[in-house]
Formats: sequence, C-alpha cells, structure tokens
Amino acid sequence: MKSEFRELRVDQIDRSLKPFAGAQAVSRPKRGWLRSVREALGISMRDVARKMRKTPQTVASFEKSEAADRITLQTLRHYAEAMNCELVYAIVPKSASLKQLNEKLARQMAEKDVRAVEHTMALEDQATNSVQDKIERETKRLLKKR
Repeated sequence: MKSEFRELRVDQIDRSLKPFAGAQAVSRPKRGWLRSVREALGISMRDVARKMRKTPQTVASFEKSEAADRITLQTLRHYAEAMNCELVYAIVPKSASLKQLNEKLARQMAEKDVRAVEHTMALEDQATNSVQDKIERETKRLLKKR
C-alpha cells in the first residue's frame, strides 16, 4: 500500500477507534462478560441454551471458556445474540492512537539503527554530533516507507 494511502487508512481507523479510547481502563469481570451480562439481565442459562440450541452444560462451558480467554469470536457473537446483545470487537492501541504508535515504533527503529552506525563511526574516529537530527530524519524516512 502506498504511504499516502496508508496514512489515510491510519487516520480512518483512528477515527473509528475513538469510541473505544477508554476501553483499556475497563477490566473484564472475574467470571467473564458472558456470565456477568446474563446474570445482570436476569436470563437463565437454560434460556440462553434454548436460544442457542445447545445444552445448559455447553453454555456453562462457553462462560468458562470466555473467562479463561479460550472462546472463539463466533461463539461470543452467538451467545451475545442469544441475550439480545451485540458483540463489539476492536483492537485498540494501549496508549495514544495508531498514528502515534506508528511514529513511536519508527522512532525506536530509527534510534537503534542510527546509534549502531554512530557507534561504528566513533570506533573509526568519524563520529558526528548530530545524532538526534539523524534519528529524526531516519524516523521520517521510515514513516514514508511504511
């Protein structure tokens, strides 16, 4: 993908992810979302099982699997539908935005590369004093390349 289109795509995804900005601060209930939401709605496991056309034991295993991070998205979606809910799925950067994360990763890579070259040049007594400037230029080059 061309860099100008990638930048546009990053901006589009960042806008789409804005509603999830505080999602990192929300911790999953100890017994998992499925059980917590089901109980909060007052829906029995038997009712969910009937709507999903599964046994109550299978529904219980879904709840345990979700709490242990071993459930599929498809199962989560079907379970949510059985409770008249919707599964919302997103991958959200741990901090800031995708654009800022992209810049941070490029800067780390640039710093590593520039410092390695600068070290080699220092061993050959050819070091320069403009390391930060070189890191900045390399970061910009990497971002254009991505």
